[in-house]
Parts: sequence; structure tokens; C-alpha cells
Amino acid sequence: MIAATLSDSTLLIDILSASFQDNKSIQYLVKQDAKKETRIRQLMKYSINYCTEFGKLILSNNKKACALLVYPYKKTTSIRSVLLDLQLVVQVIGISNIRKAIAREREIKKMHPATPFAYLWFIGVDPAEQGKGIGSQLLHEIMAEAAEAQLPLYLETSTEKNLPWYEKHGFRQYATLNFGYTLYFLRKSPNS
Repeated sequence: MIAATLSDSTLLIDILSASFQDNKSIQYLVKQDAKKETRIRQLMKYSINYCTEFGKLILSNNKKACALLVYPYKKTTSIRSVLLDLQLVVQVIGISNIRKAIAREREIKKMHPATPFAYLWFIGVDPAEQGKGIGSQLLHEIMAEAAEAQLPLYLETSTEKNLPWYEKHGFRQYATLNFGYTLYFLRKSPNS
């Protein structure tokens, strides 16, 4: 596992955009128009910038997989965070979808604990490299880091076929929400 930096942004954006191109949760958030692919790349750019403020950017050792980890208990409101959010609205969500996006985020936050936790926002593998264990190795390293910090690890997925993979790695489903697609909530305690 390599700590990535903003200088790795293009690689991170490439991996995540390819990995989440058809993701239902991303499609729900990103304005669906002729600029959809550009908007997904902008979402990943926003997410990377957000993680440099309140989390961590991670690359696999072979640089074929990456993850964005957030520590929500570290989030503060600043001029930079407000500007990032405005950029997200203009470049990704669109003004017409802002209410839908805010309502979704409000419902998701209700499912998170009030105590400190690590949030695995995105984990993706270059599609040409999927199925080779790269994502599993990266996930194990992230889980070990969260366990060492004594933080539970939380995530959501809208990809039902990924549930057995997360469960194989010790995550347990604890809730679902319906947004016209099902969003599955999973967690892993630091001691399991």
C-alpha cells in the first residue's frame, strides 16, 4: 500500500472513473447528460481533493488499484471545503439535482455512528486487472490500518454482486436504503 498524493490524481481518477462508470449510486448523483463521463471524472477529482483534507489517498503497490479513505470525525467547515462543495454542485450534480443529492446524503449520514470511524468511500481496481486479488490485498491493508487505529470501518455499495466479496473480508451488512436502487451499508469492527 502506497500513500498517494495529489500528484497521483490522474492515475486515481482513471482507475476510479473506469471502476465506477456503471455504478448505480454514481449514476444517481451525477447529472445524466452528454457530459456524464466528464462529470464522473470531476466527481473523482472532487473526492480526491476532499480526501486530502479529511482522509487519505491510497494506491496498491503495483498502482493498479486505489482507495479513498475518509475520517469523518476530522471534517471541519472551511472556505476550501465550501468551495469544493460548490464545485461539486456546478461540475457534477447540477443545480437541478441538488435537493436530491442533499436528501440522499442526509439519509446516509443517519446510518453512520456518532463515534469516530474510518469510511471507505471508494475502492477500485483497473478493470483489466480485476479478479487478480489486487483489490483484496489493498482492502486487507486498509482493514489492518483501521484495526491498528481501533476504528470501525464503514462503507456503502450499490453493487449487489460485491456484497459476498465484502462479507468474505469480514464486513457485515447492517442497513439498506432505497433511492430507486438499493444502497447497502456495511461495517467491520476493528476487533473482527
